[in-house]
Amino acid sequence: MKYIHFFTFLTILLFGNACNGSPKKDLPKEKVSESNIIPAAHPKLIKTIGDPRYGNVQCSLQDKAGNLWFGTTENGLYKYDGKSFRQFLVTNGLNSNNISCILEDKDGKIWIGTDAGLCLYDGKIFTKIQIPLPKKLPPNKNEYYRHSHWVFNIMQAKSGKLWFATIDGVYIYDGKSFTPFIINEAAGGFMSTNNNAEYILEDKAGNIWFGGRGNQGVYRYDGKSVTNFKLKELTLQFESRRVVHSWAWPQLQDKNGNIWFSNWAGAYRYNGKTFTSFTKSDGLPGNNGLVSKIIEDKNGNLLFGGAGGLSSYDGKSFTCFKDGLINPWIWTILEDKTENLWVGTRETGLYLFDGKIFINYSEYKH
Repeated sequence: MKYIHFFTFLTILLFGNACNGSPKKDLPKEKVSESNIIPAAHPKLIKTIGDPRYGNVQCSLQDKAGNLWFGTTENGLYKYDGKSFRQFLVTNGLNSNNISCILEDKDGKIWIGTDAGLCLYDGKIFTKIQIPLPKKLPPNKNEYYRHSHWVFNIMQAKSGKLWFATIDGVYIYDGKSFTPFIINEAAGGFMSTNNNAEYILEDKAGNIWFGGRGNQGVYRYDGKSVTNFKLKELTLQFESRRVVHSWAWPQLQDKNGNIWFSNWAGAYRYNGKTFTSFTKSDGLPGNNGLVSKIIEDKNGNLLFGGAGGLSSYDGKSFTCFKDGLINPWIWTILEDKTENLWVGTRETGLYLFDGKIFINYSEYKH
């Protein structure tokens, strides 16, 4: 599968996505507490830059202090302390207003990946971090990415080392220096070319998984060698077009040990021996089954966000939710410490999900 232009493809897919059928059952209701009661007039994430029809709430996290962080395309980074939202932009020290990923490391520092590279926030200031690039790095063939140093994904391994999936390859940071992750360089090398990996996941056994749209299947690194696992091709149907996908992003390992992957036409579950695919016919959100994000909540439900809303999977069936979403394309899902569920969508939408409907926490202002 050749690499597909990111934003052009997303724009095409944006229209005509909705959940299939009515919900089968509700998610488990949250325990009633003061922290879960939504005030009549709650604060909102305010979008101030760009066209209100475009942009995403792309990524999210809750830090050790309990603050919620939301990274957006176009509108920088937002911090929510439970009372108000604070926006951080290039004028505050970021290297770009286009945020693709955020991670808090074991020392409490927040790493921010953007289309311009990497930033580090120590609680007071943002520092731009330059990843040293190999001298023989091949030029990027994709015109859109040619002049960028996009950091797609950040993962901290059990060893404490940080892994970065970037447009310029994969890098490992040991706290002092960055090392390119290249296997068998003499033969061309795994990860020696651009855009081979966009997501990175470490499983409970310590294996590192990679996936990206520039690849066929997924890759597993066991500390010595890399194994490529081929995947069943899944078909995305858009009007008269049929697009086949056999790549996947590693998303999480659930409490039962299964590893979950997603792509533009569905999802895969790996039980350690075989891969099982899930598509729109199994109940995934949207007319095409496109999945952007998967998490596991504290009750053990798997939550799938995609082009048609949110689906909960209890191990047997999917239940779809989209009521209240202005744009049903979900890019990020976050369950906070009080078990509130937050979702970020296209059109820079942020919502709190109460178990049945989505409550809007975002708006646009010129």
